[in-house]
Amino acid sequence: MKAEQFDIDNTQVQMIMVIKLQQLKREYLNSLTYQSLETYLAEELFRKHPPRSLHEAAAEIIAVNADDLVKFLARKALEDGKRQSLSDFLDVIGG
Repeated sequence: MKAEQFDIDNTQVQMIMVIKLQQLKREYLNSLTYQSLETYLAEELFRKHPPRSLHEAAAEIIAVNADDLVKFLARKALEDGKRQSLSDFLDVIGG
């Protein structure tokens, strides 16, 4: 399958992502954003297991579970935090 068929920018993939996002927000993570789901798919799910067809990509998106998504986002936040200096957090720690 060509990359553009399951690319995150494909409108059919985006539609499936919106449906999955609404389900996850309704059932588990009401503060989840489209960008977070998109990052998880691009950096974790599709990178590790690139789908070979659009229906395979759809099945993988629909199968995303909240636990795996939260683990990924927590790990990503830690990795991103390591790359920043303490001055980047002054607004949070009151400096």
